Amino acid sequence: MIWRIGLFYVGSVVLLVMLLPWSAYQAGQSPFVTFFSKLGVPYIGSIMNIVVLTAALSSLNSGLYCTGRILRSMAMGGSAPSFMAKMSRQHVPYAGILATLVVYVVGVFLNYLVPSRVFEIVLNFASLGIIASWAFIIVCQMRLRKAIKQGKAADVSFKLPGAPFTSWLTLLFLLSVLVLMAFDYPNGTYTIAALPIIGILLVIGWFGVRKRVAEIHSTAPVVEEDEEKQEIVFKPETAS
Repeated sequence: MIWRIGLFYVGSVVLLVMLLPWSAYQAGQSPFVTFFSKLGVPYIGSIMNIVVLTAALSSLNSGLYCTGRILRSMAMGGSAPSFMAKMSRQHVPYAGILATLVVYVVGVFLNYLVPSRVFEIVLNFASLGIIASWAFIIVCQMRLRKAIKQGKAADVSFKLPGAPFTSWLTLLFLLSVLVLMAFDYPNGTYTIAALPIIGILLVIGWFGVRKRVAEIHSTAPVVEEDEEKQEIVFKPETAS
């Protein structure tokens, strides 16, 4: 995967710089269009626009496919509203797809209202999701290590190198990214200012689904490992 990124992304940029001086490329025009125009390829601008639009539509289609099924899976696990689990006769999770389409429409309106800032707005909010995901992963890892030391959890073969120092260093790095975003006025500043609102919405959402999550987990089978037979035994969980 790393070699593919290096070849197709970094390699293509290096190749463009080697073929033409860097001053030949201009902002607002694809460097590939500039390069092929210098070679005299006719209609290269239109051709590249078709390629870009096709790639964008392909990305939207795959996102619609994946997000609809992820929302259905979350709904079945109690982490999303129950209506998201609805499917059509053709087994299409139409509720999740419609919810995703609503977000797409919001993006279209943003592009109409603030076309020069829409990309940065979307990028900032996506960054919040990525930062939150990695922060929760690190916090869970730290709590797991604490539980292992207390004998409340089984030890694992793979351990984070340099923990717990690397864990705290990662959290510090994520926090520094948020601080830098706050100084990126106006989009980054507004994004960080919206964090309390996002937190309140998440808390309200949790109170809305926690009862359903508890009901699903109370009826889910419990996986236990038989140490003598070294096999997995499934048994229903009984209410205490």
